[in-house]
Amino acid sequence: MRVGLYPGTFDPVTNGHLDIIGRAVKLVDKLVIGVAINEEKAPLFTLEERVRMLQAECRPKFDGQIEVRPFDSLLMTFAEEVGAGIIVRGLRAVADFEYEFQMTAMNQQLNREIETVFLMADPRHQAIASRLVKEIARLGGEIDAFVPPAIATAVRAKFPR
Repeated sequence: MRVGLYPGTFDPVTNGHLDIIGRAVKLVDKLVIGVAINEEKAPLFTLEERVRMLQAECRPKFDGQIEVRPFDSLLMTFAEEVGAGIIVRGLRAVADFEYEFQMTAMNQQLNREIETVFLMADPRHQAIASRLVKEIARLGGEIDAFVPPAIATAVRAKFPR
């Protein structure tokens, strides 16, 4: 069975993330969505909330093909734990590539058996970043074009006006 791992903070999950997930499930038999704890990013949502939101958004569309799991370890250690042969990463812009290029080189040093596969963001989603979605919501802007309806509601609830 070919297992892929799509790691991220997903704070919150965006339409861009869901597009990458939908395309990644076509490449593997099972896709593990690894939700990183990453306290350095000061997440808006708790780890449990992020896992639940991803499950709610993904299960109806990809039931049986995905598993959502939190992790707080080196990415390659987690990839080994879940039996992943590939890491899936989304790329939006050149800045993403520079960061991902460095991460891939380091990950290769840790485990040469696990490949990294890059999926280019759909042009409709290239500008979407969780960080920007939160900023727009915090300032009272409209975020419905960037996240699913349930996620928009959850984000707005964090920034009452």
